[in-house]
Amino acid sequence: MTDATTPAALTERKVPLRDRLPIVSHLRRSVGLQRTMLVIGLVITIVFVLVAALAPLLAPYGFAQQEANGVKFGTQQAPSAMNLLGTTVGGYDVLSRVIWGAQTALLVILCAIVFSIFLGIFLGLVSGYFGGWIDRILVVLADAIYAFPSLLLAIVMSIAITRGQSTLWGGILATAISITVVFVPQYFRVIRAEVVRVKAEPFVESARVIGVPTARILLRHVLRNSTRSLPVVVTLNASEALLTLAGLGFLGFGIEATAAAEWGYDLNRSVSDVTSGIWWTAVPPGVAIVLAVLGITLVGESLNDLSDPRLRTRRRAGGAPAPVTAVDPAPAPTSATAAPAGPPASTSSEGSPS
Repeated sequence: MTDATTPAALTERKVPLRDRLPIVSHLRRSVGLQRTMLVIGLVITIVFVLVAALAPLLAPYGFAQQEANGVKFGTQQAPSAMNLLGTTVGGYDVLSRVIWGAQTALLVILCAIVFSIFLGIFLGLVSGYFGGWIDRILVVLADAIYAFPSLLLAIVMSIAITRGQSTLWGGILATAISITVVFVPQYFRVIRAEVVRVKAEPFVESARVIGVPTARILLRHVLRNSTRSLPVVVTLNASEALLTLAGLGFLGFGIEATAAAEWGYDLNRSVSDVTSGIWWTAVPPGVAIVLAVLGITLVGESLNDLSDPRLRTRRRAGGAPAPVTAVDPAPAPTSATAAPAGPPASTSSEGSPS
């Protein structure tokens, strides 16, 4: 009976792949305000990604274009039919710069996160699994890098890498590498802590005893069980990368205006316009930065809350009815406890030999 029902029970508990995806699984588990925050963050983030991907189709002009049909845009022009959000002090269309800036921000975020993930995972695996002097040296280096202010470290790396670089991909890669140096210690710490925990599990010890190669143990057993918290770290670091990019551009260490559109650079150029009452050069890029960071942060914080078992327990305890009310009624008392006080049954006397 047990053998016949076991495969059916295992089949029923199998979860589809779409329900195991990080965002989808968290969305299905969320309720109330938590789901609202996650949905709002997803909507803003999806809009940001679509605008960045469709920038050549959505932008009315190029990011460095200063004229159309032989007509100059002019500098600091108010919003009009030709320039819906006006023009900047350099004579560029504000709307086009904002749309193209989304593409630049997305490329920098993707490059920085990809570089950080690969380097951080590799160093975390080596440090956590092998330990010894390699672990001590890497931990000290990560702590030393983590002790520096992130923006200051990104500025130093940007100065050392760019050296007057003005091309599109050169500036994007230089900025992404500058942000990568800041993010690697975070991924290193997360992966190292998980590897130290996983390598002491019995299945890893068993694989080591039977002679499984070290590379296979690291990839098949240790790495697969050490990356469960990476989606949360990635989403939180994406917003930080965007802020770091905007900070570099605002301070003049980002990408040149003629190489790519960058929101932080446009804000820097519009500081003097605000005091003159020219609002349209500063408000659009500032709102774009706020919305993009808000959307990504809402997604990251929601994933972080839903990944914490303690927060999930509190949410369920507050939102769901008490489990005591759903429990079946208590079973009837046994015959030993329910038997009334009195003389015993007469079966024993009747069945006994006379």
